[in-house]
Amino acid sequence: MKKLKITFLFLFVTGFVFAQSDKKDKQILEDALEAKSEFLEDDPGMEQFFNSSFGYIILPNVGKGGLGVGGAAGNGVAYEQGKHIGYARMTQVTIGFQAGGQAYSEVVFFEDQEAWERFKNGKIEMAAQVSAVAAAAGASANAKYVDGVMVFTRTKGGLMYEASVGGQQFKFRDN
Repeated sequence: MKKLKITFLFLFVTGFVFAQSDKKDKQILEDALEAKSEFLEDDPGMEQFFNSSFGYIILPNVGKGGLGVGGAAGNGVAYEQGKHIGYARMTQVTIGFQAGGQAYSEVVFFEDQEAWERFKNGKIEMAAQVSAVAAAAGASANAKYVDGVMVFTRTKGGLMYEASVGGQQFKFRDN
């Protein structure tokens, strides 16, 4: 009887955790769709990258802050050839002159399967050579891939003064 109670408790807790995870994933997916619409509203020319890239991730709610040492993190949705295939997590640590906090959305485009596989295998770490383009009308017209990766950001709020170095790291999770 005791073993049955423990098994029931385990199944209940596991089910609760997965339900919470599913709820969080659903919210991230909804936020990502809204962020995509906002990126396209700012710059309709970005549609070409959503249509032609091998894959992309949308991180709808990235939080960033720092005072000397800083960090950023956000969860997002991964799309391969336009199809939702999983989720992404971005983390960043920076060192240098910085003060403040900021919220933004980010979309990362992967030009080809090789770059996409590097992302999925955790081998993409973006540093200074891959710089983000601020989403604005016409910004996509001159945007270029660097090592198969292109990044756009859209500020949502806050103020951050920054002259720092650090890289973004990504983790991929299947549906």
